[in-house]
Amino acid sequence: MISVQTTLPTNIWVSATWEEYEQAIASPAYTKAKGYYHNGQMRIEMSPVGPNHATDNSLIDILVNLFGIAKGLPMRSLSNCSYRKRGVRECQPDLSYYIGDRASLSPQGSSVVDLDSTPAPDLAIEIADTSLADDLGVKRLLYEDVGVAEYWVVDVQQASITAFRILPNRASQRIAQSQVLPGLAIALLEEALQRSRQMDNSHVGAWFMAEAQKQ
Repeated sequence: MISVQTTLPTNIWVSATWEEYEQAIASPAYTKAKGYYHNGQMRIEMSPVGPNHATDNSLIDILVNLFGIAKGLPMRSLSNCSYRKRGVRECQPDLSYYIGDRASLSPQGSSVVDLDSTPAPDLAIEIADTSLADDLGVKRLLYEDVGVAEYWVVDVQQASITAFRILPNRASQRIAQSQVLPGLAIALLEEALQRSRQMDNSHVGAWFMAEAQKQ
């Protein structure tokens, strides 16, 4: 049995029961950690968030919301929200969105979202600096099982985005254009990320908004 009295390995997947996972994330030592659970394994993320990760996280949220504004698309965004199917799985994407008619289904309150009573978000996004391989691998499988419609991984180091749509059979398929944000090309988001290396968010956002309105 895993004991949280000693330091747990972090930023890797560790075999654990659901009860051990709950005990770990309830420990004061991991108050600021992100928790994931899938297929009998848990991952506690304690990696420090550097400026590039933080900047891309905020910029992607700005851009997605600007696209919704440009298209008159209802949307609710959540940052670092935990989604849980008790005893089975849990995830905590950097960003998640309820879009269109499902915006009204966005959860309220201060507790972990219960996936047995609340639908999964339409879009989940992980911002990857040091966790790219895991975000593209095990976490992608986790989000397939969670049942999001779309999953994006933002590569901070390359200023690029790998986007997947989740199929009904819980497989995933690479996409070049968002399905939940109709008309949004992933390449346009990538160009905005690349521009942000030389420009501030306000100027990038203004450029992106003008481009989005042309779509």
